Amino acid sequence: QVQLVESGGGLVQAGGSLRLSCAASGRTFSSYAMGWFRQAPGKERGFVAAVSRTGSSTDYADSVKGRFTISRDNAKDTVYLLMNNLKPEDTAIYYCAAASSPISPLIVYTVPRPYGYWGQGTQVTVSS
Repeated sequence: QVQLVESGGGLVQAGGSLRLSCAASGRTFSSYAMGWFRQAPGKERGFVAAVSRTGSSTDYADSVKGRFTISRDNAKDTVYLLMNNLKPEDTAIYYCAAASSPISPLIVYTVPRPYGYWGQGTQVTVSS
């Protein structure tokens, strides 16, 4: 089992940047593929970015490609989401998620179902 705690959210003006962090505790962090999802008011939780166990594979939602970067530091048991050129439509609660023991060290998951562990979320608000 793994526990996830997000941090780094806040209020930022459009065009600004934020870096979210997700600290993991419990089982070996490097055995988990990691992802970021977000949920805006009145909308379903949607995929943002994902990274493989080793960090060598990543994937992004089309809406954030070129602006967001996901990375992980297995020595620090932490995954990051660097968000640049933020837009008001990026406003949401951002959730970190972990998928245990993927078959391949390169696999990433872009849907919620494989993720068995979720953090409590961190609010990101982008003002226009």
